[in-house]
Amino acid sequence: MNLSTIQKRLFAWGMGKANAADANAIQLIDCPEYQSLGKLKQALLGNLQHKVLEIGPGAGASLAYYCDNIDWIGVEPNPFMHPYLEREAKQHKLSNIELRQGTAEDLPVEDESVDHVVSTHVLCSVTDLYRSLQEIKRILKPGGSFVFIEHVAGECHTWTRKVQDGVNPVWKNLFDNCHTNRETWSILEQVGLETVNYYRFKLPFPIVSPHIAGIVRKKPLEKDVRPN
Repeated sequence: MNLSTIQKRLFAWGMGKANAADANAIQLIDCPEYQSLGKLKQALLGNLQHKVLEIGPGAGASLAYYCDNIDWIGVEPNPFMHPYLEREAKQHKLSNIELRQGTAEDLPVEDESVDHVVSTHVLCSVTDLYRSLQEIKRILKPGGSFVFIEHVAGECHTWTRKVQDGVNPVWKNLFDNCHTNRETWSILEQVGLETVNYYRFKLPFPIVSPHIAGIVRKKPLEKDVRPN
């Protein structure tokens, strides 16, 4: 067993343990609409229908918030996460699930084949953010949505941002390529999706406190308007 395999096993085990944490106990700062991370997830994920693809679902911390009648696909690069995902899906009565091994930069899904794509604390760790967002755009059906909750870089010239910039080289090596200072919102606005709606808030976590969350929609097909 090589070092990479050991790291993946340990990371999966740690994520599995983290599932026991109560998201409703994690309070949001500067977000009057939703008092806790659990309520925010419920608002964003609870009404999704039809085919939903989640990128990097980890050990399944978000599975509790989906409707149990959706067709859920999880694209998770770490195969040691899969048993935890299956356990969580069974616990929350999600019967129509499919696990695929892959990355955000090369999603193993056909063009325009899913209604919603979900990402929670994943875009911080992808190798190529722009390509990942282009892949999301590719697999979404016209009119489909990308739903996200991500930690991001703090405002420029603040102490938070200075600390993020300073620790990022070490942080990403310790935490599976997680970047503390990504300006994710700027890339979201460049990929050509029709509507970008998000809001900012903070979580009570040092260094990765600044967050954005919201919904991005893919442009629907234009109606074929023929002259009389």
